[in-house]
Amino acid sequence: MSTPAPVLTAAPTRKKVTTLTFRQKKERGEPISMLTAYDYPTALAMDQAGVDSILVGDSLAMVVLGYENTLPVTMDEMLHHARAVARGAKSALLVGDMPFMSYQVSVEDAVRNAGRFLKEAGMDAVKLEGGHERADAVRAITSAGIPVMGHIGLTPQSIHQLGGFRAQGKTARAAKRLLEDALILEEAGCFSLVLESVPARLARLISERLSIPTIGIGAGAGCDGQVLVAHDLLGLFDRFTPKFVKQYANLNGEMTRAFNEYIADVQSRAFPAAEHTVEMVDEEWDSLLKEL
Repeated sequence: MSTPAPVLTAAPTRKKVTTLTFRQKKERGEPISMLTAYDYPTALAMDQAGVDSILVGDSLAMVVLGYENTLPVTMDEMLHHARAVARGAKSALLVGDMPFMSYQVSVEDAVRNAGRFLKEAGMDAVKLEGGHERADAVRAITSAGIPVMGHIGLTPQSIHQLGGFRAQGKTARAAKRLLEDALILEEAGCFSLVLESVPARLARLISERLSIPTIGIGAGAGCDGQVLVAHDLLGLFDRFTPKFVKQYANLNGEMTRAFNEYIADVQSRAFPAAEHTVEMVDEEWDSLLKEL
């Protein structure tokens, strides 16, 4: 008697992470995990691993497209990669990073471009940089039903104004200004706030003062969650590694090793071997040879 074939069942699907999930995690004291992704396979792997949120960051400009900074990346490029991420990740909260000059010119531009991330690219929310000067844009975007994640501290789109990639909030006066900006952004309607490259004590204070969750990057363990650029975490971007990055792998080195081995195999004709080659049926080959 033959054994019946096993019944295959789909892997359990995680419950969709939402902006409400973020707030509930903060209330329960549960850390929020967030990573950047720019393509389908990476987003799929992150979603399967259980990350809470995926940011399609404008860091795309540097780590994928090879620009010197984040300023050149366009809305169309951001939307292209956001769509790929949305195909791969179904449970994580997906956040589209609004690129330089997509929201600074006018509130109308800000609302229109934010809407494109949801309507055309399948994102759940958007992120934009800046403090009190972005309050009107945040109010207008959230009034249109689009969740907004704020971003203060080191804001890469303002590197020329800041004088480079420099930590922020290191003096009492600067710290007070960042706390004020955080409170203004919360009042304007942000559901969460990224704190980048600010002193840990300041990040903890801001996190305690806000009812919305904070996501730190180079801001210490006192934030409600953490985010890293995936290429930094994986060791895929070797131009520089920020001090605050913990590198969990060195895939750039592993890729170089694999490429070197492939090149050597091609040069020595070790690749392709018989197992990598399609063979014709013998009698058909013999017939072909006679015709030739």
